[in-house]
Amino acid sequence: MSTAIDDVLALVRPDLQAFAGYSSARSAAVQGEVWLNANESAWANPADSAGSSRRYPEPQPVVLREGLAALYGVQPQQLLVGRGSDEAIDLLVRALCVPGRDGVLVTSPVFGMYAVCARLQGAPLIDVPLVEGENGLGADLDAIIRTAQAQGAKLVFLCAPSNPAGSDIGLADIKRVATALRGQALVVVDEAYVEYAQRASATTLLSAHANLAVLRTLSKAHALAAARIGTLIAAPELIAVLRRCQAPYPVPTPCAELAVQALQPAALARTAERVAMVIAERERLFAALPDLPGVRRVYRSSGNYLLVRFADAQAAFDALLAAGVVVRDQRAAPQLGDALRISIGRPEENDRVLAALSARRAAA
Repeated sequence: MSTAIDDVLALVRPDLQAFAGYSSARSAAVQGEVWLNANESAWANPADSAGSSRRYPEPQPVVLREGLAALYGVQPQQLLVGRGSDEAIDLLVRALCVPGRDGVLVTSPVFGMYAVCARLQGAPLIDVPLVEGENGLGADLDAIIRTAQAQGAKLVFLCAPSNPAGSDIGLADIKRVATALRGQALVVVDEAYVEYAQRASATTLLSAHANLAVLRTLSKAHALAAARIGTLIAAPELIAVLRRCQAPYPVPTPCAELAVQALQPAALARTAERVAMVIAERERLFAALPDLPGVRRVYRSSGNYLLVRFADAQAAFDALLAAGVVVRDQRAAPQLGDALRISIGRPEENDRVLAALSARRAAA
């Protein structure tokens, strides 16, 4: 495994491999009663009577890190906690990709932050589009491997389940990509929606594949989007490098405290119940939407959303908006000029979607 780790660390930009980063006041392992080392205010803000926000937060809150490690079935040293998955994506691109040389491979249509981060870094963007098939818009894994090898991809992002397509990638296929690209690229599996996919996480492959990393988040199934708690899970040696490239205090104390409460057994049990409800509602809408006027195709989904093609997507968007329902217009995305993405809401909200689209038949 040490050779595999060496191969992964070699993927880090040469000028950052020995980079020490910024050493904050909270990173020093010292103890005392009067803390005068971080230029903080000696008094609490009037709006913060308990003074819980007067001090800078732990760079990687221990209790939160341990709770997330338990949730994801990994060791705390394999985790980097940050401001949503977006920060981890940005860190990976900046730490691994030499501008103008090292490519970032994506599978459009897909989450746009991969491309944004690549552009900001000046990293060549390599696109291997999803392929339309009987089972939906899916990743062409052979083309991904072939293109990554031919065009020098340093990072390969596999969004699984894919946003907005809803298609998933099985663990055997993820393993195949990681194996083929060992020594050349880090394969990053974005599992923002994996709770809705009802399969094991790609974290189960990490022990055998050092060039694999997994993104997880509390924004979706755990309903903490505003708290911005995202996690990168990878080899501890790579996590240590990325931590040195991260901003000093990435996790605000109020957000960490909220997340810790969300990881308690009672909260996790309620979350599991709601995930099950979303899956049931997703299947209900998947069955009902094809019968509505103007619906061309509904894609099966492993996420908490459905991608839907319409004969007139603008008219469908307007009808939903008139009913007070806001959905995601996907028409600017590659291959999706006639599509909307509909997140799965509460049963009564989903009923409102169906009623608004059904009303178009009555109006006609």
